[in-house]
Amino acid sequence: MEFWPIGQVPMNLRLSRFPLPVVLAASVLASASLVSAQEVWPMPKVLPTVPPGVAQSTFPLPRVEWVTRVAATNAKAEKVKDSVNLIFDGDSITDGWQTGGQQVWAERYGKLGAFDFGISGDRTEHLLWRLSSGQVDGFKPKLVAIMIGTNNLGARQSVEDTIAGVKAVVAEYRKRLPDSVILLQAIFPRGAKPEDPFRDKIKAVNAEIAKLADGDKVVYIDFGDKFLEPDGSISPKIMADGLHPGPDGYKIWADAIQPIIDKYVPAK
Repeated sequence: MEFWPIGQVPMNLRLSRFPLPVVLAASVLASASLVSAQEVWPMPKVLPTVPPGVAQSTFPLPRVEWVTRVAATNAKAEKVKDSVNLIFDGDSITDGWQTGGQQVWAERYGKLGAFDFGISGDRTEHLLWRLSSGQVDGFKPKLVAIMIGTNNLGARQSVEDTIAGVKAVVAEYRKRLPDSVILLQAIFPRGAKPEDPFRDKIKAVNAEIAKLADGDKVVYIDFGDKFLEPDGSISPKIMADGLHPGPDGYKIWADAIQPIIDKYVPAK
């Protein structure tokens, strides 16, 4: 396998659709601040492309503008992997545990050996690429909490492709961490009003991924109704933009999954 030399941008990236300043900035960041990250997570020289006839949602793909973020996260995780009992993974909603949900995170998971791999904007294919690049290699968590898929729908991928993508993520985590229990969380409701077109799409995805629960290594939970008002709307206090939880939203989330956390990762 070939890897990028530190600070060197591969030719296929320089000739891509990304503006030169963006590419150069990524190169500078990689060389200036991520030497140690690349030592434990070298970035691939050749970026993959989706083969003909393959659903994009099921194929491991990197997001070029965020490879340095992935490298830094993996380098941070490498230092603590022996003590990680609980993994959270997903998109900006999961990433938000470190911002809007940081107080709840500190209170609930700070002493449990928890690590958050979530990255804002990620779709299933991005999470698959992170896993295929060794994100959790060598980890032995007791529980892995996953929520992914809303950005697939937001990117106008079909309900069917989104379902396939979530299934692929669960299968990949099961393959890489066979002794861990997967806590598969339903995609949260989206859109301030109940008639928002995302609502029905999310329900359709959730109805199918719920079938992945096997009563043993995959546990499924859907608590989306807890974010809703009696009329089906989402209060700005819970999700200001109808998508990302605020501090109150993260409290609702933590309360909903606490019994599962207590079962598999009990506090010492």
